[in-house]
Amino acid sequence: MFSKILIANRGEIACRVIKTARRMGIRTVAVYSEADANARHVRLADEAVLLGPAAARESYLVAEKILDAAKRTGAQAIHPGYGFLSENEEFAEACAAAGVVFIGPPASAIRAMGSKSAAKALMEKAAVPLTPGYHGDNQDPEFLKQQADAIGYPVLIKAAAGGGGKGMRLVEKGEDFIAALASCQREARSSFGDDHVLVEKYITRPRHIEIQVFGDTQGNCVYLFERDCSVQRRHQKVLEEAPAPGMPAERRRQMGEAAVAAAKAVGYVGAGTVEFIANQDGSFYFMEMNTRLQVEHPVTEMITGQDLVEWQLRVAAGEPLPLKQEQLEIRGHALEARIYAEDANKGFLPSTGRLLHLAPPAEGLHVRVDTGVEEGDEITPHYDPMIAKLIVWDEDREAALARMRQALADYRVVGVTTNIDFLSRLVACPAFAGADLDTGLIERQKDFLFPAEAELPRDVFLIATVAGLLREQDDAVAASQRSGDPWSPWSQRDGWRMNIAARRTVSYRVGETQVDVGVAYAADGWVLTLRNETVLARGRLLAHDRLAVELDDRRLMASVVAVAEKRHIFLNGGTYVIERHDPLHLVEAGGAQGGGLTAPMPGKVVALLAQPGPVEKGAPLLILEAMKMEHTITAPKTGTLKAFRFAVGEQVADGAELVDFEAA
Repeated sequence: MFSKILIANRGEIACRVIKTARRMGIRTVAVYSEADANARHVRLADEAVLLGPAAARESYLVAEKILDAAKRTGAQAIHPGYGFLSENEEFAEACAAAGVVFIGPPASAIRAMGSKSAAKALMEKAAVPLTPGYHGDNQDPEFLKQQADAIGYPVLIKAAAGGGGKGMRLVEKGEDFIAALASCQREARSSFGDDHVLVEKYITRPRHIEIQVFGDTQGNCVYLFERDCSVQRRHQKVLEEAPAPGMPAERRRQMGEAAVAAAKAVGYVGAGTVEFIANQDGSFYFMEMNTRLQVEHPVTEMITGQDLVEWQLRVAAGEPLPLKQEQLEIRGHALEARIYAEDANKGFLPSTGRLLHLAPPAEGLHVRVDTGVEEGDEITPHYDPMIAKLIVWDEDREAALARMRQALADYRVVGVTTNIDFLSRLVACPAFAGADLDTGLIERQKDFLFPAEAELPRDVFLIATVAGLLREQDDAVAASQRSGDPWSPWSQRDGWRMNIAARRTVSYRVGETQVDVGVAYAADGWVLTLRNETVLARGRLLAHDRLAVELDDRRLMASVVAVAEKRHIFLNGGTYVIERHDPLHLVEAGGAQGGGLTAPMPGKVVALLAQPGPVEKGAPLLILEAMKMEHTITAPKTGTLKAFRFAVGEQVADGAELVDFEAA
């Protein structure tokens, strides 16, 4: 076994590998960019080596720098994690040439499966079922459109070298094909350096089922059952589970054996995933093989009781697989939710910022949190905005769903917008709870998952007020203890007045609306008045911004995190943000608002879609590439596009004015 390994990755997967390596007594070397100098994976590793600037192409994607770091630190093997160089055949070959073990499949297997087109041809020879489509080398746009017309719409355009949902476009009708192809190829070039695409028939209401396979250097290969990854947004997985709901034992065996056949066809070694598109009738087609460990591998670990990273290390060291196929079994059900810094209500737009408050649910037998960040860390625009993977396990799917609902309710993040509330609605959605699954579930359940904005519950304002009053009391006690007279009555915050009851008003703002809460001090609490309704309130501060609140005869548990004037209230599984408003606080009036459109985050302009002149509301103006995704900037109103402020290829800062626009 290795005594020291280098992890050529960052974030939660680097932390995940370090955890297993440490348990096995293996020392670890982290690599990092300048943006990650204080990252969690750097703090956890035994050693760390700086690679270069924040941009991945100048740091994490530079094979020579990583191999030099391995040589200088004496690392015997390199774990590539997922993403970056994990499926790069040249890097695998370079490791071998340098005498460093690549903890992954041989370069030949990566090469065989790296092109979706070549992989489809190989799978056809291995008698693995394939989706109807064109997988050839002719990339002429008109020819590809002819193929799509012959296949019949809807079709899916996919980057041949793609993965992670990037370089993929669904085309519903022929007249949209050429524009979708151009966008797909542009994203493929940016993400993979290769704009070669294939065109396939789009299966209506498909399920995304993937099989975890593992091979060793002795020629053994097993499957560790399946994962259902059907719930996706923008072709990227959001929530995964194992085993797949409603999977008959015979079909599980058929898919598992097909996956093993695919792996053996390329002489596969190590951890890999064979992905299938499955019809509602149970038929299935090979989609692709990911020649690496997958983001969602923890659900497989939870139902099998195996550590797949340990398996990777043992196989890479030349050991045989720890178990044979007949020794593997499924126990219980597991789900994984990806906690992202993104705004689900704004098209899943990524969010950046510092994690001012981060309180994940407690880990134990039923709950696991894989993360690469801690409170105080920053989500930057340079890398994927994942905060953590939340994994739960229980004896059956219904119990696991209940665990996930509770764990999401207990997850509290302040500093960036997250998808936690969206995930809470997703696991509560009747279609998902009832296992009515397909890759279009989010779109199909749009009304449930994206409800119209409702008025905030009155309890939100009452709890925020109680939290503020309790903290005022604590601050007063602390101040009096520091003073020369800690028992002075003037230090008390009990509202005492001579011959008159003390009253005050605490005001909040939600958008343009002001909400006032009247406060009258009582002997054992406060009498709060909101919208002409009165309640007797009491409370007690607990650890980690938690508090217990009594409102008349109701007792509630909540969390209130104050950041400047904002109050973040976590209550009954929901997150609410209101702003404390002081009507006596004067602010300087700003100037007139300009007519430009601003960048929602730092990025690069990749296409200008309109000409200066009249445009309709919603018309696409330009495409901004940021955080590995393309974001289309549209006209907010009908008006006139006067000019673009940036050219294609130029970098823009967060909030930069992108265009000169005048509303009609």
